[in-house]
Amino acid sequence: MENKDILDEQASMDTPQPDNLTNEEAVTVNGGETEDPKQTAPADDFIAETNRIGSELAELKDKYLRLYADFENFRRRTAKEKLDLIGNANESVLQSMIPVVDDFERALQSIDKTDDVAAVKEGVSLIYNKLFKTLESKGLKPMVSKGEPFNADLHESVTQFPAPSEDLKGKVIDEIEKGYYLNDKVIRFAKVIVGS
Repeated sequence: MENKDILDEQASMDTPQPDNLTNEEAVTVNGGETEDPKQTAPADDFIAETNRIGSELAELKDKYLRLYADFENFRRRTAKEKLDLIGNANESVLQSMIPVVDDFERALQSIDKTDDVAAVKEGVSLIYNKLFKTLESKGLKPMVSKGEPFNADLHESVTQFPAPSEDLKGKVIDEIEKGYYLNDKVIRFAKVIVGS
């Protein structure tokens, strides 16, 4: 028995004690199996985390595609609305001009039937006033240039003439073509003659 006790004692010295074993030594001592059930859990956790991330990625991709499709629809719709707006921008102006055109047609018919020049002048003057009032109601305003200092932002100088008096130098002497504003924006520059 003594020999057996010595052999057991030597064997116990050769093999590491279970309290001091590393994972690799524990696997060797236990016949290739780990004692710790947590060793299999990280693999399961990794698979579960991968599946969760994959489903989250699919969900985010779906949201992205839907958002992109909504944006494309919005872009197309606004482009179409913009084209419609540009195409129909003059509609209200043209509708307000139709009565003036009707008045001109009646005036042209009456010119052939009458010899009274004063009546024709009066009719044309009435139509002009109606046309001008219609344009003013849409925001058109004439520019006052004669006697004003020359301003390159408002006027287009056609030529320069010697000023008839000293106070007209650098000012507009005559207006060849009227300038117009549309809601305080210059839509046509006045063609003027400037005194030098």
